[in-house]
Amino acid sequence: MTIRLYDTSARQIRDFVPLVPGCVSIYLCGATVQSAPHIGHIRSGLNFDIMRRWFAYRGYDVTFVRNVTDIDDKIIAKAADQGRPWWAIGYENERAFTAGYQALGCLPPTYEPRATGHITEMVEMMRGLIERGHAYAADGNVYFDVRSFPGYLELSNQDIDDLRQPSGDNETGKRDPRDFAMWKAERPGEPSWETPWGPGRPGWHLECSAMAHKYLGSAFDIHGGGLDLVFPHHENEIAQARAFGDDFASYWVHNAWVTMSGEKMSKSLGNSVLVSEMVRNWRPIVLRYYLGTPHYRSMIEYSEEALREAESAFARIEGFVQRVTEKAGKAVAPAAEVPPAFAEAMDDDLGVPQALAIIHTTVRQGNSALAADDKEEAVARLAEVRAMLGVLGLDPLDPHWAGEADRGEDLHGVVDTLVGLVLQQRESARARKDWATADAIRDQLNQSGLAVEDGPDGPRWTLAPR
Repeated sequence: MTIRLYDTSARQIRDFVPLVPGCVSIYLCGATVQSAPHIGHIRSGLNFDIMRRWFAYRGYDVTFVRNVTDIDDKIIAKAADQGRPWWAIGYENERAFTAGYQALGCLPPTYEPRATGHITEMVEMMRGLIERGHAYAADGNVYFDVRSFPGYLELSNQDIDDLRQPSGDNETGKRDPRDFAMWKAERPGEPSWETPWGPGRPGWHLECSAMAHKYLGSAFDIHGGGLDLVFPHHENEIAQARAFGDDFASYWVHNAWVTMSGEKMSKSLGNSVLVSEMVRNWRPIVLRYYLGTPHYRSMIEYSEEALREAESAFARIEGFVQRVTEKAGKAVAPAAEVPPAFAEAMDDDLGVPQALAIIHTTVRQGNSALAADDKEEAVARLAEVRAMLGVLGLDPLDPHWAGEADRGEDLHGVVDTLVGLVLQQRESARARKDWATADAIRDQLNQSGLAVEDGPDGPRWTLAPR
């Protein structure tokens, strides 16, 4: 058994070899909390949640760190526009991100550090970099000297002479316009912290290098994030950490974007779809299926049609789970192991689309067993399906998703009674061979959003995919 991952720094799929046998350490660039999350933001957390679950299934002890950037230019600008404290903006949106992750079934991280809670670690790193000749202070700012680090831009495969970085409004005293700010000098009305080089606040890149060092040490296994972070954020993280003396990450894994009309989903472009809005219109487990089942390195083009297709596909899986559970008269426990073909797909750079094909094949086999009234075979297939769905965080019988069903439990009982009366009328029509009336009743129920399925034990209804 060998898990293989696409390493951005190597530009190829590599066998995963942990630094500590049986353990895996993951640092994921998390939310910058200037606004509520859209589905593109949550996709990253969801992709790495699946990675984490697969490592855990394979027997690894996983340490998963996902940071929160709670201070940056956008947060400060939004606070000024709204006349509110910067920390209120950050905390409000941090809670929105947490709610989004929870709604879509992401496991909580081992540690979730905030940038503002680690100023001391940032100061220590800047001091070490200045002492080693990789950074310098100027006008209250602290800059990283990019030409002092020979490996700069290897991750993004760029040439430093082709690189142009415009200076910020307050970034004075740079030796080279491509040098980047690790610390920004204090501005009137902005939050600041004291340092040996004057009051100010962190640069975006410094926080992750400092927090990864604190929680995972000088070397760890996997650094993750969205594809848009390769440059400048991750490139600058590497420069700071390695110039400081850390080995830093062994593997760099990046997920692709959610796009709309070919453009990356972004609040600034006005094309974002907020998670809070989506969960009011779609079941969260369906959203997880939609965002989590494409390959993590593939772009997802958002559309209502694609969501409806995902809803229909998941309904086929969920319907099978419900039918066999009813047939067995009790919940069927997940199998101890997933099928070998599923494991092979997941080991190969988290091949979720191929793994999902195994799930659908197993569902078809289980449905065939149900049709043949082979209860034992159907139960065996359900055990496999639940094991595979569990790895993907999509098992509808998992306690996390139980609340989703419980919210409508009382209403479901009322609807079940009323629909039962209508189905009795349909059965009476079928008994007297009045097929036109029976079909009309079924069609009316379908138009109302209810699907009717005839089986050996009589008709049953479910909510039809929209």
